Amino acid sequence: MADLVVRRRAVSRDQPFSDEELIGINHGVMSAAMILMAWVMVEGAVAWAQIAVFAILALALLPAYRRTRHAADRTDLISHAGMDVAMIWMLAAMPTLMSELGTGGAGAGHSHGGGSSGGAPMPTPAWADTVNIVFVALAVATALWWLYRSTTSSRHRVHSLSYSVMAAGMATMLLLMNV
Repeated sequence: MADLVVRRRAVSRDQPFSDEELIGINHGVMSAAMILMAWVMVEGAVAWAQIAVFAILALALLPAYRRTRHAADRTDLISHAGMDVAMIWMLAAMPTLMSELGTGGAGAGHSHGGGSSGGAPMPTPAWADTVNIVFVALAVATALWWLYRSTTSSRHRVHSLSYSVMAAGMATMLLLMNV
């Protein structure tokens, strides 16, 4: 019951959004970014701007984590921040992960390899594959967590299901980026 009070408390002057509003904004921005990524590969300033946004969103969840006392609610917040970090990875690593696609993959016309190999695709480095699999596992674990929360919690079941679907979508996109 105390957690419910923390989540529903009034917004203070030094906090422009409630915790729930911040999570909603976070997922709205994440959804838009993932839809954009499905169609084009963002590079340069656009990618770095998105990385900055997701870093700010992840850091903005820290005060809510400190206020929350229940383990399940803390896991909820960690999963939101973890998906922000996974988005940062996805944005930063996309050119490296998709280097084997050469110029014929997503975002046709762009060289994903970044090197001067005469247009030939470059293999994805093993370290990038390994880190990517860690983020895939994080996204799958997050999807399973939210699926579990949707069946065990009496509140926000639709939100929990939507978070599960988003995390599963992120796992799928990460896998497809270097298949």
